Amino acid sequence: MTNGPRLSPRLFARSSWGEARRIADILRQETIGGALLLAGAVVALIWANSPWAGTYEAVRDFTFGPAALHLDLTVAAWAADGLLAIFFFVAGLELKREFVAGDLRDPRRAAVPIAAAIGGVIVPALLYTLVNLDTGSGAGKGWAIPTATDIAFALAVLAVIGRHLPSALRTFLLTLAVVDDLLAILIIAIFYTDHLSAIPLLAALAPLVIFTVLVQRRVRSWWLLLPLAVATWALVHASGVHATVAGVLLAFAVPVARRHKAGGPEDGPGLAEHFEHRFRPLSAGFAVPLFALLSAGVTIGGINGLATSLTDPIAVGIIIGLLAGKPIGILAATWLVAHFTRASLDEGLAWIDVVGLSILAGIGFTVSLLIGELAFGIGSQRENHVKIAVLTGSLAAALIATGFLRLRNRTYRLLQEAETADHDNDGIPDVYEPSQATEERCLSGGKAENDEH
Repeated sequence: MTNGPRLSPRLFARSSWGEARRIADILRQETIGGALLLAGAVVALIWANSPWAGTYEAVRDFTFGPAALHLDLTVAAWAADGLLAIFFFVAGLELKREFVAGDLRDPRRAAVPIAAAIGGVIVPALLYTLVNLDTGSGAGKGWAIPTATDIAFALAVLAVIGRHLPSALRTFLLTLAVVDDLLAILIIAIFYTDHLSAIPLLAALAPLVIFTVLVQRRVRSWWLLLPLAVATWALVHASGVHATVAGVLLAFAVPVARRHKAGGPEDGPGLAEHFEHRFRPLSAGFAVPLFALLSAGVTIGGINGLATSLTDPIAVGIIIGLLAGKPIGILAATWLVAHFTRASLDEGLAWIDVVGLSILAGIGFTVSLLIGELAFGIGSQRENHVKIAVLTGSLAAALIATGFLRLRNRTYRLLQEAETADHDNDGIPDVYEPSQATEERCLSGGKAENDEH
């Protein structure tokens, strides 16, 4: 007895219809967030280089909060430690949903973006380290700055330049960026924790466990959950671990599966989906843009100041890491997965699409600026060079990726017209329906036409 031919797995294969609609909703929100993020960065740059630059620094450095709880922080620190905790909470929810209920629960689908994200972290870090190997004076502390991909910025650029690109590439970029954020939070927790206080860290377990028990019982009452989340965040912050880690821990505690009534239908959306729906607009529309406003402001100092900043080995390492390290790492990891699993690109895709996407992943902003602050200190000269390098590298990555992806945009526009065809008018594009059923409809349609003739 012979078996039929074994189909090789496909890279960037089309996701399910439900997953495609969910990704589309996320993309719309992140695109708006990317526009607000860009606006915040532009306002910060103009403000910091205007005659009112002193007021920008005064606002950024204004300190408030209870000192007894180690929360007497500057406005910039509140943005980095507090607002970005919301960002990482949403990222954690998205990551958990992808691997529990999304298409990435299939290990074959998950392997590609995970490997790409790992490659996109390792290679930029190595290139930065090589550039700053002999510079000394602590420059090596910034090795993780070019490893992060900014979700909002990258998706906003992709929405503008490649509206007709297939959803598989968009899903890949979104998943890669989310996994990238998880790796970044691990790097921050392990390598950028200067001191560790065990008592507050252990104390944080108490509100975290209570929060977990409540959400596992599908409790949604904000007046119960919010104080527990704030307590977990405050104790993690007091322990010396960066407070954004608390956001990821809280997200991983939230259940993804929907609750079923005994013998009845599903009782509404899953809690992770509910929280993500509530907090994603807050993250994309407020938390991240405000962080950009308070972090992207840097005094350039004219052409000479810009030249001085960009020739600093730290800046050179960051730019090389974003423009070369990211695409090399992502492409190499993707090719290795294809080689060792004998996978092929999905029909209609080409490796130039992967090249453009990997260059686009070199847009680093939110997490890159955060790591720069942790590595060199807020307001330091080196941190200013980091900001200029991150902005320069991200802008260059966006422009280069635009050139690659626009080459394919017209082709995908034609393909998209075929994909959105719904000949049976059931509200689901034919391309997302089982191929056998589609074939049967086509055959029956052809037979009907022959009968008419």
